[in-house]
Amino acid sequence: GYLVGTKLLGRYAGLVSGTALVVDYALTVATSVASGLDAMFSLLPPWMHALRAPLVFVGIIGLTTLNLRGVKESIKILTPIFLLFVVTHVILITTALFGSPSDLVAIPRDTAVSLSHSLTTLGLVGTMAVFFRAYSLGAGTYTGIEAVSNGLSILREPRQRTGKRTMMYMAISLSVTAGGLLLAYLIHHTEHQAGQTLNATLARQVMLHWHLGPIPIGPSLVALTLVSEAAILFVAAQTGFVDGPRVLANMALDHWIPRRFANLSERLVTQDGILLMGGLAVGMLLYTHTKVGTLLIMYSINVFITFVLTQAGMVRHWWVVHKSEKDWWNHIWINGVGLLLCTGI
Repeated sequence: GYLVGTKLLGRYAGLVSGTALVVDYALTVATSVASGLDAMFSLLPPWMHALRAPLVFVGIIGLTTLNLRGVKESIKILTPIFLLFVVTHVILITTALFGSPSDLVAIPRDTAVSLSHSLTTLGLVGTMAVFFRAYSLGAGTYTGIEAVSNGLSILREPRQRTGKRTMMYMAISLSVTAGGLLLAYLIHHTEHQAGQTLNATLARQVMLHWHLGPIPIGPSLVALTLVSEAAILFVAAQTGFVDGPRVLANMALDHWIPRRFANLSERLVTQDGILLMGGLAVGMLLYTHTKVGTLLIMYSINVFITFVLTQAGMVRHWWVVHKSEKDWWNHIWINGVGLLLCTGI
C-alpha cells in the first residue's frame, strides 16, 4: 500500500496511504483481541462479562511483550488451530444450511417479500441507503488478503506463485464462510443477544442439543467452535505487530518518521515499531471503550483509504504502459472494479 502509492501517485499520496496503513494495523491488533474475547465471553455467564474490558487491555499488553521478545508464529502450532476452526465451522455452516432444506429454499421468496416491503415503506433511496450502510459496515470481510502482498518478501519461493495461491485460498474461504454464515443467520432468524456474538447464538441454535447416543456433545461443539474463533482472532492480531513495523521501516527510509524505525532486526522485530503498535491499540481501545462495532468502522475507514490509493495507482500504471503492454486491459479492469468498490465503501 505504501510503496505502490509512493511510486505511482507521488510522495504525499504514499504518505497518506502509509499513515492510514499504520493506523489500520494498530486497529487490527485492537479489533482482533477485542473480538476474540467477545467469542470467549460468549461461553461465560453474564456476571463475568465485567471482566472483559480489563482483559482486552491485558491481552494487548501481553501480545506486545511477546513480540518484543521476538516471538514468531510456528506453523506447527497454528495448524491444529486452523484445522479445529475449519472442522467446527464446516459442521456449523453445513448443518445450519442443509439441516432444514425447506427453510433454505424459502430464503429467495422471503428476501423478495422483505425487499418489496422495504421499497414500499422506505422508497428506493431509503432502501439503497440501508443496503449501502450494511455493505460498508461489512466491508472488513474483504480485508486480510492484503497482508499477503504486504508480506510477499517473507513468503516461500517462488514468491509470486505462493502469493497468488495463498490469495486464492483466502478469497474462497472468506467467501464461503461469510456467505454461509449470513445465510445461516437468515434461516435460523438469528438475532443479537446481549453478551453474545451472532456466531455464538447460531452455534447454540444449531448444535447445543446434539447427542451421540446418551452423551450430550452439543455444548462441547459450541465451546470448540467459539474457542477456535478466538484463537484465530488472536493470531490475526499478530498481523499488526509483524507488518506494522515494516510499513514504519519503509516510511523511515523515506524520512517521514525518525530513522530509528528503519532498524529491523534479523527476527523482524523493531522495538519502537512494536511499542507504537501496542500503544496505539491501547489508545484506540480506550477511545472506543473496547466496542468492536466502533473499532470496525475506524478500521474500515483506514484500510480502504489505503486500498483506494493502491487501486488508483495501479489503474494509472496500466494506463501509462498500455501502449507497450499487450495484455494491459486484462489488468486495468480488475483494478478499476476494485477502485470503484473501495471508493464506494
